[in-house]
Amino acid sequence: MAVGRRDKSSSQSSSRGSRIAAAIGIGVVVGCIFAFLFPHGFFSSNPPAQIRPLSKSNLEVDSAPCESTEKINMLKSDIMRLSDKNVELKRQVRELNEKLRLVEQGKDHARDQFMVLNEPLKVGPFGTVKGIRTNPTVTPDESVNPRLAKILAEVAVGKELIVALANSNVKPMLEVWFTNIKKVGIPNYLVVALDDAIVDFCKSNDVPFYKRDPDEAIDSVGKTGGNHAVSGLKFRILREFLQLGYSVLLSDVDIVFLQNPFDHLYRDSDVESMTDGHNNMTAYGYNDVFDEPAMGWARYAHTMRIWVYNSGFFYIRPTIPSIELLDRIADRLARQSNAWDQAVFNEELFFPSHPGYVGLHASKRTMDFYLFMNSKVLFKTVRKDGNLKKLKPVIVHVNYHPDKLPRMKAVVEFYVNGKQDALDSFPDGSEWQ
Repeated sequence: MAVGRRDKSSSQSSSRGSRIAAAIGIGVVVGCIFAFLFPHGFFSSNPPAQIRPLSKSNLEVDSAPCESTEKINMLKSDIMRLSDKNVELKRQVRELNEKLRLVEQGKDHARDQFMVLNEPLKVGPFGTVKGIRTNPTVTPDESVNPRLAKILAEVAVGKELIVALANSNVKPMLEVWFTNIKKVGIPNYLVVALDDAIVDFCKSNDVPFYKRDPDEAIDSVGKTGGNHAVSGLKFRILREFLQLGYSVLLSDVDIVFLQNPFDHLYRDSDVESMTDGHNNMTAYGYNDVFDEPAMGWARYAHTMRIWVYNSGFFYIRPTIPSIELLDRIADRLARQSNAWDQAVFNEELFFPSHPGYVGLHASKRTMDFYLFMNSKVLFKTVRKDGNLKKLKPVIVHVNYHPDKLPRMKAVVEFYVNGKQDALDSFPDGSEWQ
């Protein structure tokens, strides 16, 4: 009986050990399964990873860090394209800055004019009220003449330049003209060549030039016309310069430059012109009393007189009144065959509005007649006065004398080369009648 009980106890103990081993095995298996399914644990703050079936794409190496050659080339192409675009944007920025600078130059005048035209103003104390003298400039329009716009961008300084018209008839004077401009060191000048011979002449002397596109109405005069005929063309040609936003110092070729004229301009008016006057009264205006004895008590009639502006040398700003002036003159010269361009130039500048006529509202300034000297002042007055001979004018315009070339050369000898008797052999006036 004792042996039977021991056998039974032994078999029960063996059975219990097997169940424990099985439970441990099952626990290990279940633990492995859960460890695989929930690698971050049951209570991880990160969301459980989605279980996705394995596919071929999962087994491939990620290609993001290793870009293909094709994609690298595409990126390089994009970089080059963006670089080109950046250059273009920089160019546009420069252009906008230039336009902004020009706007800044005239903003005060423009603002004052706007206030005058659009807002009632309260008048200040006596002696403090000033009217608007300087009109704002026009917005440049390069579409008018892209080829000329490109030339002016290279030649002009501060949006202004000297311009002269020339054909083969004035070649000797043109040479004196640009030779002295170069001596003075003026960089911003341009010759409007009216024929091919002048084009070749400018090229051979390294002179900046512009040859207009063919225009029968202008070319027929420009190629064969004399001094006055050619002079009348400038009012039509200058219009494009002003439309492009440039101020022009118009110069005939019978002028000797001795200083840089841009250092002596005021730039406060639409037109700033040299005068044909020879003293303070004739140059700047005076009260001329007309005597008519038959009127008795009212025999004296007061008139205002001023000697004309010289249309062969004037500075004109790109404003609406300036362009209107050019249009008026060009129109009258086209319709009135016997009209003289200088007379028309002055009539349009000075004549006031009256019945049947609307005057031009352009501001004007007379240049200093000792600095911007005509040949009457030089040969009749200055060369005979010891003190005046010491003054050095900005320019001398040989406008009063037909023997232009020898007098131009004499001016160079006197003022440039210091030959004190270079002017002595010439008469005050002209021997021509």
